[in-house]
Amino acid sequence: MTRDGRNQKGAGALPFTPAGLTDWESYDAATGDYTGSCLPYGLTRSINAPYPFHLVQSDTHVALLFETNTWFHVVPLDGRGHPEKLEPTWFGHSIGRWEGDTLVVDTVGFNGYTRLDTVGHPHSEALHLTQTFRRIDAGHLAYSVTIDDPKVYTKPWTNERTFTVSSGGLIEYSCEENNRALWEGRIKRWVPPDAR
Repeated sequence: MTRDGRNQKGAGALPFTPAGLTDWESYDAATGDYTGSCLPYGLTRSINAPYPFHLVQSDTHVALLFETNTWFHVVPLDGRGHPEKLEPTWFGHSIGRWEGDTLVVDTVGFNGYTRLDTVGHPHSEALHLTQTFRRIDAGHLAYSVTIDDPKVYTKPWTNERTFTVSSGGLIEYSCEENNRALWEGRIKRWVPPDAR
């Protein structure tokens, strides 16, 4: 059984590798989730957060503007590829292209420190994301994300959903260094996996 009570062989189970399953079952946000230390959520967790984001497009770029801690991620649309040598980052390195009316965003180069979502689904530095965004109508956006990470999952898997377009704007979000819950011990300081 997983920590959320689902049998891994049952419906909805993710195709974890043994290492991925161990990571998933041992994760406990109360023992030091990185977001409690005001570190970047990462690309998928920022999209999965319960806060809005905006897509802003020019002829050469798309920018994802996240209300979550006022993060942003810029995606070039000029046909370039990923660099041969990437410095791993929290949000990875993205390139985008249009396939008809669907924006496809390809991202690699993660540092492996983030989680896919606020529940804590793991990934490694080998993560390769493919995201699609397509306007269904004036009020809705179809979104899909394919997770390909051979260190954590035995095969790629895809999540699809529909976002509702908001007429409101983004508001200021601030995570402060002197987080009271952190200093009073209700949440633990995050330590990178390679420093434990």
